[in-house]
Amino acid sequence: MQLFELSDYIGRELAVSRFRDYCPNGVQIEGRSEITRIATAVTASKAVLEAATEWGADAILVHHGYFWRNEDPCVTGLKKKRIAHLLKHDMSLLAYHLPLDAHPDMGNNAQLGRRLDFVEEGRFGEQDIAFYGRLRTPQTLAELKVNIEKTLQRESQVIGDLNRHIERVAWCSGGGQSYFEQAIALGVHVFMTGEASEQCFHLANEAGVGFIAAGHHATERYGIQSVGENVAAQFGVEHRFFDELNPI
Repeated sequence: MQLFELSDYIGRELAVSRFRDYCPNGVQIEGRSEITRIATAVTASKAVLEAATEWGADAILVHHGYFWRNEDPCVTGLKKKRIAHLLKHDMSLLAYHLPLDAHPDMGNNAQLGRRLDFVEEGRFGEQDIAFYGRLRTPQTLAELKVNIEKTLQRESQVIGDLNRHIERVAWCSGGGQSYFEQAIALGVHVFMTGEASEQCFHLANEAGVGFIAAGHHATERYGIQSVGENVAAQFGVEHRFFDELNPI
């Protein structure tokens, strides 16, 4: 397939034009036009670029790309080295941020909820990227912690009474801790996201609502994989996901 076909297809599928984002969605670095191998990863780190190059990728699809709002726009230092690597090897970089969080099937939150057996009942937060609903099988906070850690293969930070019976849940992959108060207002028993901020401890204790920080990277592994698998199935290209042991 051609690079423009790849970009147009994903742009339509993720409804990219609907979102106001902190970074450009779609092609961020243009490489060769012919695409036969697609690599996916959470973040376009140097380690991912090198692994994808060794595999022979023509394009890399990520959730965390480059050119974030309010960052220094100059191409220097580590940014220069990453971009130089892509240009040297004629590889394209495509990034999808909020559109990937929000997609009802391939999105980070949809994929995360599916793996954890959460049942979505609605959306909230900025541009409706956070989900709320219920556990398909009610359990204690301690049992939910074990299930999340088993699924994500990462230890979680948990605030709340581990013996509390949990039925109602809200979740937002990545850095969604700013949505905790909105989740509390929805009447959920627990809120899960990737990261914790200092005030989450006090909000959880005072509201009596559990809080789980399950890892920014760990909660955002699945959306970009789903996009890669979808493209591979639709266009017959090869796809491989490159993970990193990121504890954050």
